[in-house]
Amino acid sequence: MKYEDFIMNVPDFPIEGIQFKDITPLIGDGEAFQSAINDLAEFAKAQGATKVIGPDARGFIIGAPVATKLGVGFIPVRKPGKLPREVLTFDYELEYGKNTLCMHKDAVKPHDRVVIMDDLLATGGTVEATIKLVEEAGGSVVGLGFMIELVELQGREKIKEYPIKVLMQY
Repeated sequence: MKYEDFIMNVPDFPIEGIQFKDITPLIGDGEAFQSAINDLAEFAKAQGATKVIGPDARGFIIGAPVATKLGVGFIPVRKPGKLPREVLTFDYELEYGKNTLCMHKDAVKPHDRVVIMDDLLATGGTVEATIKLVEEAGGSVVGLGFMIELVELQGREKIKEYPIKVLMQY
């Protein structure tokens, strides 16, 4: 399937100068969304994933159905103040600002083989922060899956030691 046909460009969102890649047309089309999830789930299965993590918020949309398809647990990584129990935190930089991610301290166990799923690989800050949380908890990151990669931002350079699956590149 040609996933690029389902992506809309939104100029100057969330701030001026950013060309936002909107995945909502893709996830709004049942056939396209199912195909994308199947492709990402096949990758996660090949990595031997026992858990899938999705960073707040679009990573939830991608990661949860991949986990369901594999029959493994899903772990949400959230922004501060959104998780009710003790958390691990990591501060990082985005292509247009700074952020913090949090994960329940007991969400990942030392034997867990984690695949991280998100909509977009840009500068790599979000996924790098998520990797740090998994490793701090003692788990192993065995793969990274994305719908879109913005190649010119070179986020792959930060995470090149991990297997990566990308459905589209811009």
